[in-house]
Amino acid sequence: MDMKLSILDLVPARVGQSTADSFAASKQIVQTADSLGFTRYWVAEHHNMPSIASTMPGPELMYLGQGTEQIRLGSGGVMLPNHAPLAVAELFALLSAVYGDRIDLGIGRAPGTDPITSAAMRGHLGEGRMVDREGRTVDPVEQFPQHVIDTLSLMTPEGLRVPLHGGREHVLHATPAAVPGTQPLPWLLGSSGYSARLAAELGMPYVFANHFAAGATTGMKIYRDNFTPGAYGEEPRTFVTVNAVVSPTDEEAQLRSEPFLLQMARLRTGGQMGPLRLAGEDVRSVMTDQERMVGEELSQNWIVGDARAAAGQLEELAARFEVDEIMIQPVAGAMDGEDLREDFGRIQTLELLAAEFLR
Repeated sequence: MDMKLSILDLVPARVGQSTADSFAASKQIVQTADSLGFTRYWVAEHHNMPSIASTMPGPELMYLGQGTEQIRLGSGGVMLPNHAPLAVAELFALLSAVYGDRIDLGIGRAPGTDPITSAAMRGHLGEGRMVDREGRTVDPVEQFPQHVIDTLSLMTPEGLRVPLHGGREHVLHATPAAVPGTQPLPWLLGSSGYSARLAAELGMPYVFANHFAAGATTGMKIYRDNFTPGAYGEEPRTFVTVNAVVSPTDEEAQLRSEPFLLQMARLRTGGQMGPLRLAGEDVRSVMTDQERMVGEELSQNWIVGDARAAAGQLEELAARFEVDEIMIQPVAGAMDGEDLREDFGRIQTLELLAAEFLR
């Protein structure tokens, strides 16, 4: 099957790793993906999560993209309610100035964190509030559609026209100025019908977050049925994400899946979070029967197994959602004794899948 593969990276942090170690390991991930022919590499935005080092996609891409030659670099995604549209537009305009037409701007509506941290990101701790001219509290989530439009406008050569009193207007541009043909390609990320409808209305490419949410079939149908042709294409453009652990044997793949399985179970049940445990005895010594049950339920849609089995599951996934690209989040855990500045299991996942699809 002629299928494109891409990578979603949360820059995981495991027991014993520093942030520098995690980014060194992710640097190897993007360089490997680039050399193997993967289509795009995206980093996520999460805050106050001890197992995830990726908090600010823009600055991270400036570092991680160094030395790559062909792979697209992007965000999966920038959580727009946490940021001013101009700040996002200027940062991604800068990335385009450095990397040319290889930049994707994936935009999401979720906070990417807990409610307290979300309030801190938006300046709402204590008595701090964003207000309009009448002093009414402003909710960035409610303004999300307009902020998406503003962000996209700021990156165009025409810029964003801001109306002023007296019929005047001020034109804003992201700096550095957008060069025609090199503006970031925007994608709207979502896990619900809301984002699917908005992406369709704005004529934007759309990605369903299948790696953590159900309902991709419904989201895809809403998007395709309501798509409006526009500046970003005449036809709907979409793909889905999925968690994957691929190893030489099914037994090893199952073993390496357990650290992330525990993390997802604790996230769902409110358990104590921390760096990812190591595969094997380290994670099994702390995982309760309830956590294993919850984790196994959550992981039913993951791709876990040897290369041949994984390839078959990916082909089925692509056929089900009628897509020719799947974005893999490689979630293979590390084993005791593996280099702290490498992620052998995640690299192995990429190499085994590339041998099936990209050779």
